[in-house]
Amino acid sequence: MAETKDELDGLILVNKPSGITSHDVVDNVRVKLGIRRVGHAGTLDPLADGLLVVLIGRHTKFFQRFVEFEKEYLGVLKLGEVTTTGDSEGKVVKTSSYGNIDEPLIKETFSCFLGEIEQVPPMVSAIRVGGRRLYNLARKGIVVERQPRKVRIYELDVLSIKIPTVEFYVRCSKGTYIRKLAEDVGEKLGCGAHIVKIRRLAIGPFKLKDAVNLDEIGRDNIKKFSSFKI
Repeated sequence: MAETKDELDGLILVNKPSGITSHDVVDNVRVKLGIRRVGHAGTLDPLADGLLVVLIGRHTKFFQRFVEFEKEYLGVLKLGEVTTTGDSEGKVVKTSSYGNIDEPLIKETFSCFLGEIEQVPPMVSAIRVGGRRLYNLARKGIVVERQPRKVRIYELDVLSIKIPTVEFYVRCSKGTYIRKLAEDVGEKLGCGAHIVKIRRLAIGPFKLKDAVNLDEIGRDNIKKFSSFKI
């Protein structure tokens, strides 16, 4: 018996472009495949690009498995500016000089964030406080107290320094906010910072190099969870 559209089952690795939401990608897949039961395993901010795992049909039940996987990111931060959102889309609320900051100091500061650290979730995040999403409160200019959370940074490498920008690679545990990491590095340096680029490279065994672009999405791109080494 031929498989119907509603019986499609599996996952697609998508290279999400910057400027759209993760939900936009899900809607795109729904339209192209003609199936309603579609979700994603881990939100990427509109600013961010890179790997988004889209789950189809019965594979949506694997969502929690993906949440537990380590993540890998490429990030670029800008020194000397603090913004309302922690990224380049927010309003600059503070500027500071970074003239006394050099490459050795930057690398030493990054090394301080290896291992288990505490992060206060940014206001622009999907965490619920009092039943309301933080990003919805942030849009209204409301700031609420957030409790710090423990996360783990397994690898953190400075790839290039072209002051005021610093490019870095991070492999981290679930729940790690890259924009918050950039802010915390800037705070420790004493000049402030915000993130200007985030690219997700991997979620566990799933890699960006194996992902397809939005215009390439089709039935031929659907893979089974069991086909990957977990």
